[in-house]
Amino acid sequence: MENSVSLTEMTMIARLGISFVAGAVIGFERSSRRQVAGLRTHILICLGATLLMLLSIWLPRKFSLPDRGDPGRIAAQVVSGIGFLGAGAMIRLGNNVKGLTTAASLWLVAAVGLAVGAGMYVAAAATEILTLVTLILLSMLEKRLFPSERNKLLELYYKHDSSPDTGAALKIINGFGIRSQSMDVNQETGKGKGSRLRFLVSIPVSTDISKLAKALKTAGKVARVEIKEKY
Repeated sequence: MENSVSLTEMTMIARLGISFVAGAVIGFERSSRRQVAGLRTHILICLGATLLMLLSIWLPRKFSLPDRGDPGRIAAQVVSGIGFLGAGAMIRLGNNVKGLTTAASLWLVAAVGLAVGAGMYVAAAATEILTLVTLILLSMLEKRLFPSERNKLLELYYKHDSSPDTGAALKIINGFGIRSQSMDVNQETGKGKGSRLRFLVSIPVSTDISKLAKALKTAGKVARVEIKEKY
């Protein structure tokens, strides 16, 4: 087995080449999903982490201070410093946050780069394979078992002098596979006054909104249905 502390120029170039490929594989998967951090970003992070790990190993030997050198010191700074790039990959859209998986992949590819720089090729390769399984295969399984949802405000406005039929509305909502998180009723009194039934719901992205609205209009004397973003 090669001594990971003994570094030659060819060894360093080989490790940087392996790092380039490792970052490219994960980055290509992220680019294929049109993520803000894609191919080039993952390659650069992986290469940078590998170079810094090589530097951590090389410096103590260069200055003949093997007892004073700490190869883990720069690596620790890489792990903590990658956080600002992960934060930049996350986007807040209304009540939802996108980019968490890409932020995690940036952090992970930095770890892969450090492992390659330290000569831990088997561990880096195993991590790369497990990462691809997670991003590709488990993504398909997750979408099948746990469809993506959007939080919305669902409001039913009833005709004058009519009361909300909460039972009928809930039955329709549940029939569409929608989760109701909360409900409130605004019952106005007086001639010409109507009522409002409001739900905070989690709607699967595959839900046909137009069909849902048509179905809800049959839940009593509904005059208008509104579905809005929850802020």
